[in-house]
Amino acid sequence: MTRTVVASATKEVVIGFDQPFCVIGERINPTGRKKLAAELEMGDFSTVEKDALEQVACGATVLDINSGAVFSNKMAEDPRYADNNFVEPPLMKELVERVQALVDVPLCIDSSVPGALENGLQAAKGRPLLNSVTGEEERLELVLPLVKKYDVPVVAISNDDTGISEDPDVRFAVAKKIVERAADHGIKPHDIVVDPLVMPIGAMGTAGLQVFSLVRRLREELGVNTTCGASNISFGLPNRHGINNAFLPMAAAAGMTSAIMNPVQLATTRKKYDEHIAKLAEMGIIIPDDIDPAVLAPLLGVGHMTGTPSKEIEAIKAADFLLNNDPSGANWIRFNKPAGGEGERGARGDREGRRRRRG
Repeated sequence: MTRTVVASATKEVVIGFDQPFCVIGERINPTGRKKLAAELEMGDFSTVEKDALEQVACGATVLDINSGAVFSNKMAEDPRYADNNFVEPPLMKELVERVQALVDVPLCIDSSVPGALENGLQAAKGRPLLNSVTGEEERLELVLPLVKKYDVPVVAISNDDTGISEDPDVRFAVAKKIVERAADHGIKPHDIVVDPLVMPIGAMGTAGLQVFSLVRRLREELGVNTTCGASNISFGLPNRHGINNAFLPMAAAAGMTSAIMNPVQLATTRKKYDEHIAKLAEMGIIIPDDIDPAVLAPLLGVGHMTGTPSKEIEAIKAADFLLNNDPSGANWIRFNKPAGGEGERGARGDREGRRRRRG
């Protein structure tokens, strides 16, 4: 049975066909997040720290750390900042150190810059996942020696020097090539997690069927674990969460063992909450000032004031139970505890809360 082991200093996570689905939290990534990139440029890591804590609280078992920031203002002052090879290595080190000081889950070191990958590997405690290698010759020659040197598993993305093929047989052949080239370096198949590349179903109607078929082949013929960027399947479509919620359990049933995704249902804004309270006031319903908005907001149907587990997480937990990767449904029951309790600590917190209310 193929098992890919990743670890932090204190916690081990196993990715495998008989294991609960591995959720790799994607939010620590400045690509496309201008506000986060601007914060990082100023040396502000508050959003990174919030995202790390929130993702783990909402169900991420591994955190992806991506250092692909663009420092536009510094670029104007110093032309070296136009080069990712200059920006990303020190930023990756800082990101890894800050995140692992807050949470104890394993990390996924994510960059296209070899120097950033190595800095992340040096800073990470335990056994991180490396993201990523492709079938491109230059990438194979740069990344596979790092995988061997640090004895870490790696995400293998099924594109090569010809680009991304729409033909699933070509993507399978690229994955097979990477596995074979990794073997030349003494890297075992169980340390390769293949991303077969999920196409948007809005552009290709067979995208879902392709992925399910590819995942089965990768499992049966190459014996490797798999992952994907889960939200790619719904790109450009309305109600993306609805599609994602169906896709993830179906992918898990086909044999997919992990996904890089957002585990957090984002919180409502204070502005939205205040607007709702103002509308109630216009109707003559006055809310006392001493009521905690975090408690009241979900009761009013406004949403939660803090991030909560996404519907995708709920779908994954249900799929684990149905696929018998959650024996006796213990994780499902824990996930559905009232008041968001989790494990003994959550149960104890509930009891303590009841004692305080009685007092």
